[in-house]
Amino acid sequence: MVNYFGDYADLCFEAFGDRVKHWITFSDPRAHAQAWHSYNSTWRAKQRGLVGISLNCDWGEPVDISSPKDIEAAERYLQFCLGWFANPIYAGDYPQVMKERIGKKSVEQGLDMSRLPVFSLQEKSYIKGTSDFLGLGHFTTRYITERNYPSRQGPSYQNDRDLVELVDPNWPDLGSKWLYSVPWGFRRLLHFAQTQYGNPPIYVTENGASQKLHCTQLCDEWRIQYLKGYINEMLKEPLLSHMQMVTEIVVPTVCTLCVLISAVLLMLLLRSQS
Repeated sequence: MVNYFGDYADLCFEAFGDRVKHWITFSDPRAHAQAWHSYNSTWRAKQRGLVGISLNCDWGEPVDISSPKDIEAAERYLQFCLGWFANPIYAGDYPQVMKERIGKKSVEQGLDMSRLPVFSLQEKSYIKGTSDFLGLGHFTTRYITERNYPSRQGPSYQNDRDLVELVDPNWPDLGSKWLYSVPWGFRRLLHFAQTQYGNPPIYVTENGASQKLHCTQLCDEWRIQYLKGYINEMLKEPLLSHMQMVTEIVVPTVCTLCVLISAVLLMLLLRSQS
């Protein structure tokens, strides 16, 4: 797969690199690194573009901020989510908590080796530092508390993390069962990425709210409030002054732009008929 993706990336660089200056690769550290190295050695000097990766992660907040176990569980939630792919790129290896947890459970499940792949020293060196920016997708937040899952239940992402995700019933829901508006979680996730990965340029590549109601008129107030809340959290001090926030392609995303354009066209149509 890595080689196939490298060939595909080279084809894209060659065909579109004179016009496309921001590239987002694939959520596999090895495939991403190969594409980045190819661009860096062959295309960057003449095309002068940037290559990064886009990763999606919700914020995990401890249920009890005075509980060390809940604090550790929330940190583990973030490492299993964002750190899984970001840590190899910025630190050269999977998060230590992932290696320890999955390794331990793999042994308990009778396996000879960890289910989490192991990078060689050469691979670590090859992958580390291969990002010109960090793309970040974010939609909502969960409260996190500790829960131990027996290894005999079998291998799964949920069991490896040993935690439970909860929501506050007072959070505004947005139609989709999993989506709640929690703007302050966005700010905390940005701060986490900033401090965890050495203050990289961050492009917010994905954010938005689903359709809540079926309307014949414009009825998008919940989406307006959602985007307003999340954008305002991103712009608050001191986050803005200490982060290289790239504003050119931060929210709205492509999907949000499509919604906004459709809303404007519909508004013009309704006005012309009135």
